[in-house]
Amino acid sequence: MFNILAQRKENKKVKHKQVKQVDNRIDRTEPHIRNIVKILFGVLLICPLIGTLLLSSTYAAPQGPIIIYNSTETITPQPAASITTAGGSFTTILLNATQQTPRWKAYVGNVTGRLVLDDSTSKSIFDWSLASVTGEVYASRNSSIDWSSIRCANSSTIINEDIYLNMSQDNPDTINKTFANKVHKAFYVGNVLIQNSTCNAIATYVNDTAQPLTENADFQEILLQDTFGRLVYTTIINQNKTGFNLQKYDFQLIVAENEYQTTPTTYYIYVELT
Repeated sequence: MFNILAQRKENKKVKHKQVKQVDNRIDRTEPHIRNIVKILFGVLLICPLIGTLLLSSTYAAPQGPIIIYNSTETITPQPAASITTAGGSFTTILLNATQQTPRWKAYVGNVTGRLVLDDSTSKSIFDWSLASVTGEVYASRNSSIDWSSIRCANSSTIINEDIYLNMSQDNPDTINKTFANKVHKAFYVGNVLIQNSTCNAIATYVNDTAQPLTENADFQEILLQDTFGRLVYTTIINQNKTGFNLQKYDFQLIVAENEYQTTPTTYYIYVELT
């Protein structure tokens, strides 16, 4: 009987020791569990912030402006030239004519705007007025551009645009012949850097005169494309500069047109303020 009682007492000691060991293991484990919980909680807090930052970077791209004023004009054809010669005479003449091309059209004007911090419903928590306007104006036949993949337009994209607009390569004013040089300054489209003098580009006229081909020329126009081959005409904003007709403009832009279709080609305008 004494042995049985002694054995029970010893069993209780063993069980108590085992419980204490388990408690010690739990105590040692709990800090690790708490650390894991803290890490997971931190990740849950950071994820929405990362999402917000990614969303905001999406908006750091060209956007559609409001066209406040629009006037369109074209050249008045010159009247016929007259010549009077005597009967029986033979006259050799040299004729010089200036013909308005139906394969191009131009947009010039000024840019205003502001910087905002908006939510998804375009409600502003703050905005900033601009003392001076810098950035780019873009034009494309496409209403949707993948700005994250924007790059210099390649020769295939340019030729394909010629073909789409029925521009014969026999003409002197095709897109590829017009944008034959690669001279322009460096600039950003959203977060994408376009390196200087890497894309086909022109500089439109100032005071009815062609500008020298330099990276410092005003009213530079550059051909870009996205990953889907959608062509984008890009002009760098030069605020309040003397333009082609001695008027002050912020931008000058020419885009190609299909001379054979009865309905003019629609172009979608984008602006990026920097």
